[in-house]
Amino acid sequence: MTQEPNTNDVTVPKLSIDNLSDFKFHAAYLTYSQAWDNASSPEAKIKLNEIITALSENKMDYQSFYEQIRQYRADFSSEQYGGVRRLPFIETQRKKDWRRMQEKKARDERHKR
Repeated sequence: MTQEPNTNDVTVPKLSIDNLSDFKFHAAYLTYSQAWDNASSPEAKIKLNEIITALSENKMDYQSFYEQIRQYRADFSSEQYGGVRRLPFIETQRKKDWRRMQEKKARDERHKR
């Protein structure tokens, strides 16, 4: 009877193959790095290393990279967002409305209201 090695005792090194001169690869590496830091299991870290290595060796395109790494990314987790990625709400206003508001604030400040 043989025993399987305990994968919880395995230390998986984080790859440092970042290329700052290639913007697309640098962005992909940052995504990998964030996912690797948030990964809790050694199996996930090994898989992440395989994915970034394949991308760096041009064995995978960027679309495939992001499709495969999606499940390891924290900002797409179903617990955090209920399965849907929510975008931040940006409130806008017209320039005229903004000016009126600023003038009112200045008036209130002058007269200490």
